[in-house]
Amino acid sequence: MITEATPSVSLADVRIRDPFILPDPDTQTYYLVTALAPGEGRARPGVGVYTSKDLATWEGPTPIFETPADFWAQGPIWAPEMHRYEGKYYLFLTFNTELPLPESAVEPEGRQPAWPPLVQRGTQILVGDTPLGPFRPFANHAHTPADVMTLDGTLWVEDGIPYLVYCHEWVQLGDGAVEAVRLAPDLSAVAGEPVTLFRGSNAPWVRPGQPHYVTDGPFLYRTKTGKLLMLWSTFGWFGYMTLIAASESGSVHGPWVQQGRPLFMQDGGHG
Repeated sequence: MITEATPSVSLADVRIRDPFILPDPDTQTYYLVTALAPGEGRARPGVGVYTSKDLATWEGPTPIFETPADFWAQGPIWAPEMHRYEGKYYLFLTFNTELPLPESAVEPEGRQPAWPPLVQRGTQILVGDTPLGPFRPFANHAHTPADVMTLDGTLWVEDGIPYLVYCHEWVQLGDGAVEAVRLAPDLSAVAGEPVTLFRGSNAPWVRPGQPHYVTDGPFLYRTKTGKLLMLWSTFGWFGYMTLIAASESGSVHGPWVQQGRPLFMQDGGHG
C-alpha cells in the first residue's frame, strides 16, 4: 500500500503499452495498472499502479506486486489488468519464462524455425483486499495449464458465473485462438474445460493464407442496448489493429461474428 507521497504526472507524460484502468466507486479513484521491470529497489518484475481523480493528472507508479523469489515464472509480466469482484480486487497477469513446454504440449503443424520458441507462458490471477494491494497469488503456478501457452487474460461475469477469457498463443497453435473457461467462485482456479470462441483467421482484415494468425488482448463490453462486444488485437493488412467481434447470442458462449471494419488501425495495442 502507499506509504509516502508519489510524484504527479500528466496523462501526456504517461507511457504505457496495453494500459488498463479500473474506476473504483468506493474510493472515487481511477487505478491505472502497469508492468514494472526490475530496478528502483525491485529485484524482480512486478506490477505498479497510477491513481487519479480526473483521468488527467496521475500519481505513481506505486508498486503493488513483486514476483516472489521462488515463483514459477521470473520473466517479464505482460498486460496487467485489475478487476473488482465480490468485494475484492484481482490482478490478471501474463507471466513469462524461458522454460520449455512439457512434453505433453502440442506443437502446430507447419511450425517455422523463425517463430518464437515454445516456452511456459501462462495467465494467472492474484487477489488483494484493496486496489493498492498487496496482491498475492493463489498458488505457485498459472491458472492455465503448464503445457498451454496463454496470455492476456480478462474477467467476464455472466449470470453470476465468472469466466477467464484469454488468448491461446499463435506460437503454439499457428492459428491463435480466443478461449474462455469457467472460474471458481473466488477466482482461485479454473472450474471447467476451456472452449474456443474464435480463431485469429476468422477476422476479415487478416491476410488469407499467411503462416500464422495472432490473437491478443481480449476485452468484453456490454453496450447500452445490451449487445455483447469483444475488442481484440491482431496483425493484418494495416499492421497491428484493434478489431471488434459481436456475440450473436449476447452471451460469452457466442457464436462470435467479426465486424467488417477495424476499430483502430494505427498500431494501438490492446483495446
